[in-house]
Amino acid sequence: MIELDEILLSLCPAARWSVIDNQIQWHDTAVSCPSAEVIESERVRLQTLRDSTQYRRQRAAEYPPVGDQLDALFHAGVFPVEMAALIQAVKDRYPKGN
Repeated sequence: MIELDEILLSLCPAARWSVIDNQIQWHDTAVSCPSAEVIESERVRLQTLRDSTQYRRQRAAEYPPVGDQLDALFHAGVFPVEMAALIQAVKDRYPKGN
């Protein structure tokens, strides 16, 4: 669920406001508080965006760490020769502890 503060931050990132008990307290005289219709429209837009990228969050939670992925590729000999040499130089400079 998209929270009210996330919506307001998206709509008016520089404005000063607070949310108390899901009620907007507007503290900015230079920017007007968005209407309920604008807020609801932004809520729908943000939720649609979040829903459309849910797979990213699910994948990220289950993928091995990037460092582990890269190390596996290095050991499999997948990197170009130049990149493998750079990586090996770092590994040689900082060997694993015994």
